[in-house]
Amino acid sequence: MSKSTDDRGRIYLPKDVRERFGDRYRIVELPSHVALFPVDEDPLAGLRAAVGDAFGEKTTDELKEDARKAIHREVQSEAEHRSQNRGD
Repeated sequence: MSKSTDDRGRIYLPKDVRERFGDRYRIVELPSHVALFPVDEDPLAGLRAAVGDAFGEKTTDELKEDARKAIHREVQSEAEHRSQNRGD
């Protein structure tokens, strides 16, 4: 499918595409092209559908807290590794 932008830079998607994928998209710039990815109305529900029960029944806040803790551990580990390599 080929589409052009209008004078304001908008791209109009055909009705059948919007009906199949929805009205919200993430625009991703890649080295050789631009891609549109549909965004679920409920991103967490979409993620759960994609990965199954990998997150169990955790809430969004619990998932965020888990991610923050994991990032903190990773940063600490990297800092310790760098410190050891410098001989501190």
